[in-house]
Amino acid sequence: MPHRTFGPDEAARYLHLTPADLNRLVKEKEIPFERYGDRVVFRKVEIDAWASQRILGMEGPPLAEYHQKSSSGARQIIAQDAIMPEMIRPEFVEPALTAKTKGSVLRQMAALAEKTGLVCDPESLLQGLEAREELCSTGILGGLALLHSRNPESYLFEAAFLALGRTIQQIPFGSPDGRATDLFFLIGCPDERMHLHTLARLCLMAQKTDLLLELRQAPDAEAICDCILNCEQTVLASRKSASG
Repeated sequence: MPHRTFGPDEAARYLHLTPADLNRLVKEKEIPFERYGDRVVFRKVEIDAWASQRILGMEGPPLAEYHQKSSSGARQIIAQDAIMPEMIRPEFVEPALTAKTKGSVLRQMAALAEKTGLVCDPESLLQGLEAREELCSTGILGGLALLHSRNPESYLFEAAFLALGRTIQQIPFGSPDGRATDLFFLIGCPDERMHLHTLARLCLMAQKTDLLLELRQAPDAEAICDCILNCEQTVLASRKSASG
């Protein structure tokens, strides 16, 4: 439903914000919204893009808190805490992407995603990836990018998956630290709640484990998958230890 809208209470629940925090964001015009008289309305397609970019910029406790809050919605899609075993397989990994530019990375990653058999509209996926990068780079710290469509509509994907490409050489990708990028996840989720939770999970894994180092050292696709699964377990064990 690309034109779905939320009122303030529904938007706050959807974004895992308190009503007071959402009201502050509106007052400071830090979140997209529309005003009709006294009524404030949020378009889902706009706050989805806003939420994705917000997660990419999170660090430390705010990221961990969002990750925890978003778990309940994701659990309605994948019942267990560990989501990576359901999303990535060795055949979804390319350890030696030949791309040398941002455009060629997007094309090669879209082609890799198509090989999963879970992409319903490959052309729309590529267009969505390009539109998302035009809006703002999905590159984050450490030479990692978390590619996703600007508007990840449910019709694009049969099921949730991750594809991973590791380029032979690092390329400029607009990372906030100015570092070139060589690790590219592509997130495909038919449900936006799962999409946002997956973003948060990957960001947490990148920050709290040796994920990036191990991805670069892994010799092949199977070793890369093992690395991802192990790093997710480290994050989950740490979360349980903190809550216990």
